[in-house]
Amino acid sequence: MDFFIKFCLRGGDAQSPEARQRCGLLSGGAGIALNALLFLGKLLAGMLTGSIAVTADAFNNLSDAASSVVTLVGFRLAGQEADEEHPFGHGRMEYLAGLAVSVLILLVGAELAQSSVRKILSPEPVAFSTLSAGILAASVVVKLWMFWFNRGLSRAIQSAALSATAADSLSDAVATTTLLLGLLAGHFLSLPLDGWLGLAVALFILRAGWGAARDTIDPLLGRPMDPELAADIDRIVLGHEYILGIHDLVYHDYGPGRAMMSLHAEVPADGNFLEIHDMIDHIERELKARHHIETCIHMDPVVRDWRTEALRNQVADIAKGLDPALTIHDFRITAGPIHTNILFDVVVPYGFRLSDSQVRAALGEGVKGLSDRYFPVVQVDHSYVEGRKQP
Repeated sequence: MDFFIKFCLRGGDAQSPEARQRCGLLSGGAGIALNALLFLGKLLAGMLTGSIAVTADAFNNLSDAASSVVTLVGFRLAGQEADEEHPFGHGRMEYLAGLAVSVLILLVGAELAQSSVRKILSPEPVAFSTLSAGILAASVVVKLWMFWFNRGLSRAIQSAALSATAADSLSDAVATTTLLLGLLAGHFLSLPLDGWLGLAVALFILRAGWGAARDTIDPLLGRPMDPELAADIDRIVLGHEYILGIHDLVYHDYGPGRAMMSLHAEVPADGNFLEIHDMIDHIERELKARHHIETCIHMDPVVRDWRTEALRNQVADIAKGLDPALTIHDFRITAGPIHTNILFDVVVPYGFRLSDSQVRAALGEGVKGLSDRYFPVVQVDHSYVEGRKQP
């Protein structure tokens, strides 16, 4: 496995399209060859024993070979450069390949379940042969190796498609083990378990297919940014001079190694804007080099005098008193002859126990409690990063 991973990542970057394409082609080629051999072996075993479950498992391997073709083609397409029609590249083809593999898994599981129910209603004797048992045992070993192989590649490049392929291989190993045990039980104990074992295998395959589909659908629909990635972005941005805080971080995933992001960076209102702008450009280049993210940073000038800071801390305490998960940003004060506007944004988690209007009302009452001259203007935001605390 170390040799294969070094071969795929010889450029040193696990998120580069070239490295991912090499891993996908390697996984797809191995899957096509091994699953084709397993299909022929299990088909022979099914013909020798007359077992519907073993024959169905053979066609499951045939569908796995087709899935490997989909994986291979998907990674090949995902590695294409951006063009006029797809300016953000073709990286999401990797997610579509994983989804196609998941659908094939579900179809095989449904067909196997249907065949198994028929076998339960009309049981037939299953013949035993040492050759058939040996073929099934060898199949289990091969599938466990394929699981280990694809899991290693998927972890190396963080690929949902290869993770789905690994899950499929593990489900096949468990399914074939179940069939082998049923074949032995039917021979030595004369128990008609073929149909029931086939049904159990089908349910296991359906469960694995649904899990794999969920893992590939989420990035296509748009999932929150990985909290570990968000934490590293916070560390990089806040580690530079002049950056007082960041908020409104929005992340768009166009496939592994192809992403866009925008965020707001709070900077001193009395700072040198030419120097700050140069630093912002440097941060954008640093994020692209480290995480392959095209970043657009909006500068928010903020006043940080003692009065503003003291009042900001009071309002932040009011928000945390309402719920520790609430944070504020873009805090501003505009004084007038009759009243003083207190403007700020509050970040509210999705599924919060209070509605946005209730949050605004509660914070507004808290701010008015500090002084009858204060007029609160509250904007409610929702975090695009799961579990992220705004700095």
